[in-house]
Amino acid sequence: MTTHKVELYIYDLSRGCAPSVSQKLLGKRIDGIWHTSIVVYDREYFFGSSGVESCNPGATALGPPKDIKLLGETQVTHAIFLDYLTGLSQTSYSPSSYNLLHHNCNNFSEDIAQFLCGSSIPKDILDLPNEVLNLTLAAAIPALVSQLEKSARPISEEQQQFSREFSPDLTREIEDARYQSFLLQQRRKTQKEKDAKKERKREKKRKKLLKAGLLVPTDLEDIKMADTEAVNGTAEGPLPSEQALAMEEEERREEEEKKKARDPPIVYKDLYDVKEEFDALVALIDGKLSPEEQKATEELQQYIIGDEGSWALSDGFLDYVNRLVNDGELPVEVRVRLFKVLSAAALKDDVILVLHQDRKDHILMNYAYEIDRLTADEQEAVALFLTNLFENLSSSEWLLYISEWTHSNQQISNIRVTTKVAVHSLLSDNAVLQERGAAIIHNLAAKEKMFKNFRIRQILPKGSLSKVFDDVAVELTMAVLQYFNQKPPEEQLYRCMKALARFAEISRQEVPQLIQMIGPDPKSFKGTSDRIDALIDQISSRIH
Repeated sequence: MTTHKVELYIYDLSRGCAPSVSQKLLGKRIDGIWHTSIVVYDREYFFGSSGVESCNPGATALGPPKDIKLLGETQVTHAIFLDYLTGLSQTSYSPSSYNLLHHNCNNFSEDIAQFLCGSSIPKDILDLPNEVLNLTLAAAIPALVSQLEKSARPISEEQQQFSREFSPDLTREIEDARYQSFLLQQRRKTQKEKDAKKERKREKKRKKLLKAGLLVPTDLEDIKMADTEAVNGTAEGPLPSEQALAMEEEERREEEEKKKARDPPIVYKDLYDVKEEFDALVALIDGKLSPEEQKATEELQQYIIGDEGSWALSDGFLDYVNRLVNDGELPVEVRVRLFKVLSAAALKDDVILVLHQDRKDHILMNYAYEIDRLTADEQEAVALFLTNLFENLSSSEWLLYISEWTHSNQQISNIRVTTKVAVHSLLSDNAVLQERGAAIIHNLAAKEKMFKNFRIRQILPKGSLSKVFDDVAVELTMAVLQYFNQKPPEEQLYRCMKALARFAEISRQEVPQLIQMIGPDPKSFKGTSDRIDALIDQISSRIH
């Protein structure tokens, strides 16, 4: 797919006066009063008191931007982007929603950047309004900014016309586009990891040669040449790059920060020995595979046991999974062992690339949808797999995809499959399944700070406040209330009570009404533990 550069144009509305003016008025230096816009598809998009507007890049009365920051690249098509802007311009970024200090051009730029390429604009720009609000004499600033912001409108009256109607296929297009954008970023990350790994190996060999006296250090270039020739016989490139290693570490830190920003999911990391499960799988299928399938088994070993990246898996890997899952002549234990191994893969940060290989045939989710027809051991393995997919942001997003396909004459989607597995597991008479069902429901409810992810809410049914639709929240609530009649242990009770509190936030009418009509009253569990009591108080505040 074609990629498009995404840039942030940064303007100083004070035209360089902010440092001196702020020091006098506020007793604190502010470097600039920032207005930002997003430039993509050869257009500049921004938000102001007139709503969402666009113009040719740099064609505002502000003149050229003070700074231009490259945010990344996107594979979202221009048509999809315009559909997305249509939704924004009619809802949260309508003219009436503009607020100079709380909902302005910089908030708009942040949402657009996140949608297009998963990047954020500089934090100091987003934090500036809060900083201003907290300063003495801050009332002097809004009038100044309000006057200056008006000059950010286009010189010409040209305004982008959003003519396309909202398409039922838009959800799938957005999911596909987001995946393509993620795939591009993941490929770059994988290449960096490969390069860094190769450089570390080369450095290790160089140190061995130095220690053995086979390499005499003179200057850096001599070391490079001696190292590569001694180890490989030919020049192979530079020594480990500090920059490459620093970039790798920075990406790792960014991912950790994203994880910290959400409620931690419940996953299972050390239930069993993965190597033993893999060896058991190999023993069960030994002599029953084609050469291509045997190669796929070796690739799976590299990925799981060898801890290689998902690049170790070929394009035909899902054909191998399809054979193991759907060949009735293979013993049931094959599917059990396979999903235990895949549950370990679910914890890896690049498992999303494996999942997206399945976007056409839906092998994994079709199998999971049949959970009520599987053996108890298969059900436990499937529930474990879905639970562990909540470990990483990208795979947990995948579990909530809403684009539909037909299976057994029914329209299903990832979110419907995830919901079915959660409800079936929680309400089964199997203690292991109940525990995993409670974990999935907890993870669904605590997926993230739900009210902040606006770009996904745009493609949900009207009135939904989160990725967990109102009807899904209701379905999960009914399952939780039914489960409460079994007097669950404290840990499962806590997970479900936490989910119930979140669902009462999401669906503010139906869920509280269901709790009142169906019961049991959450207050009947008062005294179980302090943390459960706190959640019961939250739920009770929603019930009138």
